[in-house]
Order: sequence, then structure tokens, then C-alpha cells
Amino acid sequence: MILINDHGMVREVRLNRPPVNALIAELLVTLREAIQAAPRDGVRALILSGAPGRFSAGLDVPLLLGSDRAAMAVLWRELYALLHALAASPIPIAAALTGHAPAGGTVLALFCDWRVMAQEDYKLGLNEVQVGIPLPPVLLGALRRLVGSRQAERLAVSGILISPQEALRVGLVDDVAAMDQVIARALDWCQRMVALPSEAMLATRRTARADLLHLFEVNLEPEIQRVIENWWSPSTQSTLRALVERMGKKASS
Repeated sequence: MILINDHGMVREVRLNRPPVNALIAELLVTLREAIQAAPRDGVRALILSGAPGRFSAGLDVPLLLGSDRAAMAVLWRELYALLHALAASPIPIAAALTGHAPAGGTVLALFCDWRVMAQEDYKLGLNEVQVGIPLPPVLLGALRRLVGSRQAERLAVSGILISPQEALRVGLVDDVAAMDQVIARALDWCQRMVALPSEAMLATRRTARADLLHLFEVNLEPEIQRVIENWWSPSTQSTLRALVERMGKKASS
């Protein structure tokens, strides 16, 4: 479900679950294990990337609609464990958004250190509200950390998906590039981090990211349970099934 490509001291971890890199529990576990293994392997920085045109479509909604509550609980616990691993990584991580990155795709990028996105007609954002799910506090906190309180409110409450250029303007991404340059830009950023005096850079990074890690220093089980209850509400289930139906019609047209 992932591909590994080492660029010297920088490791690229590429999502590899065609066709759209939709997130399921197995992929979340595999990705978390790869992120945690990299520093032990002597890797000095990471790139998280996706397929050309599609970084990640977020959660695999069509598959998850057939899941029971126990499976949904596993999924959300694994998602939070992955986000914690990203936040707590002892080495810098660049997100190379190689295409569309709605919902869970954007969520992964929030917890990385730096983000570059393909400048073509792609979209990203946290559109959970549009499918009937209140944005969980951990995700809202990470969004607020990047873009500030007012922009976080605007993006989260409306659930809008925005262009790479708009994302750059509000601070949701740090750079935009042509598709064939996205990985190169991420690699360049990582190499610049690796070239810095290591002890000073990593110590400062730990201090600078302490507020992100603090989001996980509470009991998150009540938050996860609220997310699950919201998922199973009749209105959310109806919205999600309508979404899947539209996706099916679009794929067959």
C-alpha cells in the first residue's frame, strides 16, 4: 500500500492504493509504521507523496459504509495514531501533494512540517461538514495552527475545497509547483533541513512543534466516540450514501 524510495538521507514514502489512495485502516497502520521506522533506519527527513493527480481522496467512504461500529472505531483510532506519529516524528516531514487532497488528504498534510502542492486544477480542504460530520477538535486545532483562527473558522465551518493558489495565500500550503516538480521541491526542502546543524535544528523544531504535539496530550477516546456517533447519525449516513451514488454515476459516465 506504500512505496519507499530513498534519496540519500531523505526517504520518500508514497501512498500506493489505486485508484485514489483512499484511506483504510490497513493503509493507516502501514504508513504509521513506515514513518516510525525511518529514523531508526538513519533517515534524516521524510517526504509523504501520492500518485500524479491524486495525493489522497481521504477516507474510503464507499468501503466504510459497509463497516460496522467496531471497524469504524479501529479506523479512527488508527487515523489518530498516524497523526500522532506525524506530529511526534523526530525528523522533518514534507508533504508532496501530487494532486487532489480533500478531507483526509489535507488532514495528513496538516501534521507534516511543510507542504508543496501541484499547481494544476486540484482541490484540497477539510470538507467534513459538507458530508455531515463536525470537524473533530484535533483536526481543527491543527488547521488553526497553520492558517490562524479566522481562516480556520472560514474553511472548517463551510467545508469548502480550495485551489492550490488559494491554499498558498492563506497558509494551508507553503509552496506550489508544476506537477513534475512537486517531489523535487519537497526533496529540496528536506535536503536544506538536513544540511542545517542537526542538533540545533531538531531542538528548535521540537520546541516549535510542541503545540501540535500538545493536541494529543489529552484523552482522545471521547472525541473518537463522538466522531463515530456522528458517522452513524441518520442524516450523515444519508448524505454519505448520496455522495457515493454521485461518485458511482461520475465514474460510469
